[in-house]
Amino acid sequence: MLFNSVEFLFYFLPVTLFAFFIVADRFGKESAIAVLVVASLFFYAWWNPKYLLLLAGSMLFNYFLGRALGRQGRPLSLLVLGIVVNLSLLGYFKYAGFLVSNINSLTGGDWNIGHVFLPLAISFFTFQQIAYLVDSYKGITQEYSFLHYCLFVSFFPQLIAGPIVHHKEMLPQFASGSAYRFNAGNFSIGLSIFAIGLFKKTVLADGVAVYANPVFAAADAGESLDFFTAWGGALAYSFQLYFDFSGYSDMAIGLARMFGIILPLNFYSPYKAANIAEFWRRWHITLSRFLRDYIYIPLGGNRRGEFRRYQNLFITMLLGGLWHGAGWNFVIWGALHGGYLATHQIWTRALALLGFSPQNNKLYVFWSWTLTMLAVVVGWVFFRAVTLDGALGMLSSMAGANGVSIPNALYSRLDMLHPVFDLFGVQANSQGGGQFVATWLWIVALLPVCILMPNVQDLFSKVKGSLDSHFVFSSLSAFWPGLKLVRGLTWQASSRWAWLCAAALALGVMTLGQVSEFLYFQF
Repeated sequence: MLFNSVEFLFYFLPVTLFAFFIVADRFGKESAIAVLVVASLFFYAWWNPKYLLLLAGSMLFNYFLGRALGRQGRPLSLLVLGIVVNLSLLGYFKYAGFLVSNINSLTGGDWNIGHVFLPLAISFFTFQQIAYLVDSYKGITQEYSFLHYCLFVSFFPQLIAGPIVHHKEMLPQFASGSAYRFNAGNFSIGLSIFAIGLFKKTVLADGVAVYANPVFAAADAGESLDFFTAWGGALAYSFQLYFDFSGYSDMAIGLARMFGIILPLNFYSPYKAANIAEFWRRWHITLSRFLRDYIYIPLGGNRRGEFRRYQNLFITMLLGGLWHGAGWNFVIWGALHGGYLATHQIWTRALALLGFSPQNNKLYVFWSWTLTMLAVVVGWVFFRAVTLDGALGMLSSMAGANGVSIPNALYSRLDMLHPVFDLFGVQANSQGGGQFVATWLWIVALLPVCILMPNVQDLFSKVKGSLDSHFVFSSLSAFWPGLKLVRGLTWQASSRWAWLCAAALALGVMTLGQVSEFLYFQF
């Protein structure tokens, strides 16, 4: 069931909200938690009921193993067993086909395990529970009831695509009594955040998607693309993914807030980042936190010399790429970002040795942001393309290998620019001018939204929009001082904000006839 569907918006959500607060008022919080658990399991089963057994079995196994690990004298072998079991399930459903395919390619064999369907959200609830087991072994967790643990794992606003929540962030909230009394303030905040997220997904992400999908489909089919078509498709997808994930993250926070639960921040304007390290502090924040705490630091982090630090960064991001999908494109994407991060650390260290402080150098910041965006867009090509050949074909076209051209309808109207076109080898082609213009109008319109507009964390900072209260102002502020004004633009319980959010919600609802999945559902 999708957040942007009629079934969810007009049936599931109202019924669940009503049942939750009525049961909480009449029968207490434990009964209300049971309602949320049942609703969350129904939400998950809507996609494919048979995988509900997998989710339920995973919760049973990890809860009781976590309790055993929490006792004194807990053996390390028990933790290893838990991690192996969880990763084995994830490995079978997500990576078995990929592994067998590569073994067949290397050996010439014809092994076949059949088609293995990927259970929805298995990557998210697996990582979440591995973190719970590790913290139980360290003695960090407290004793919680099985019912509370089930809600921690299956809570429907964040079950499918995150954020990857930590037990210490969620279980105390479930145990508190304040979340079980209807609060008009929480509901209005949650509905406003949800409306903004719905608008981002259905209007912006789905609106620009129609200019990205055909280009990547053509590249995967082996077609040659010209320079502007390839760049238009790559940039359109970059904005589609941005607003799709940003919209989902906002909708998840908004939905949870309607129930009185505050989720951690998972998305914080990553295209404002002026370097790749800042990008990863803003993009999929809870996954970055997991990779740092449970992979990078255990590998040694930065404690064993510079070379090991770069090596650990590369390995961590390589595994992060593989987490996103079973395919060489994702491995390359992860390796690229591992290389980006290592290169950034080396460069930063070199600048420090030279005594150069770039933070207030406007020209440096601008070119740093430009280079970061270029690196990110190149990475997204591997992330989006279905085949490796398609990704390489896209990048080749973006480098101008297939020439530079614009539709003849535009070329013929730009007589004054023909000398410039001749100088740079720009030619006319037979493609439709309308598609070309629409693609680049979307790109030009969405770029300032990404780098200038405040995000939900900024807008709702005075009413604790997420569990994260800090601000990470981009160093882009040195180049564009207007970015510092976002703190002054904050949501208030006023008629003006009510009308704005109602308009966003209405525009989002008007698109429900063309429902599309969130891109991160595939992971």
